[in-house]
Amino acid sequence: MQERYLDRAEAAAYLVNLGLRTSRTTLQKYASVGGGPAYRRFGHRAVYTPSDLNAWAQSRLSEPMTSAVEA
Repeated sequence: MQERYLDRAEAAAYLVNLGLRTSRTTLQKYASVGGGPAYRRFGHRAVYTPSDLNAWAQSRLSEPMTSAVEA
C-alpha cells in the first residue's frame, strides 16, 4: 500500500503529534541547507512520507539515558 504524501504543514503536524516540536518553516530551512528529512517534489511543493519523517526523527534522537552524565 502506498503511503500518503504530506505537505510541509502536515509533516510538521505529524512530527508534533509524535511529541517532536518542529515547524513548517524549520522543515523549509532544512530543505534549503540540508539536515532535514528526505522529501520529494510534486510540482513546486515539497512532500514527505511518514516513513521518511520517522527515519529522520529516529536519526536525531539519542540513545536512552539514565543520567545527564551520559550526555
